[in-house]
Amino acid sequence: MRSITRPLLAGAIAMLATSAAWAQIDVSYDKPEQYTDMPFMQVDREQILKELSAHFTRLGSKLPPGQTLKIEVLDLDLAGRLYPRRNGDDIRVMRGGADWPRMHLRYTLEQDGKVLRSGDEELSNMAYQDRINRYSDSDDLRYEKQMLDDWFNKQFLPPRQHG
Repeated sequence: MRSITRPLLAGAIAMLATSAAWAQIDVSYDKPEQYTDMPFMQVDREQILKELSAHFTRLGSKLPPGQTLKIEVLDLDLAGRLYPRRNGDDIRVMRGGADWPRMHLRYTLEQDGKVLRSGDEELSNMAYQDRINRYSDSDDLRYEKQMLDDWFNKQFLPPRQHG
């Protein structure tokens, strides 16, 4: 037992020592219940925010070690329009008209306590149905994720790292 514990402990200490070098993402949502377009049910809203946070984390893994990206989502308008149904199972319809995804966010990119870049962005993808999307049709946030990918790659990655 002792011989197994020692390597595990050493591995855990090594991971903690190197974790400071990893990029970090801090995402917050300002009054999501007041966003332009969110589901009515609390559980559905929470699921969308959870999925967006996970996506921001995946994007942040592309940042150089030691950088911290702080993102505050101020508003969200999902692709399509939500139509309530009597049974409580709302349906989202995407027609490709004036129902494109939009997001208002504020961000700060830091390294070693110094601000490298910051801004207030109004993201949108008016042609959200007119191009190939690498996310599955079963992904409810595929258009929002594509919009975030485009923004993140343009803002934070050199051209050769996109993808």
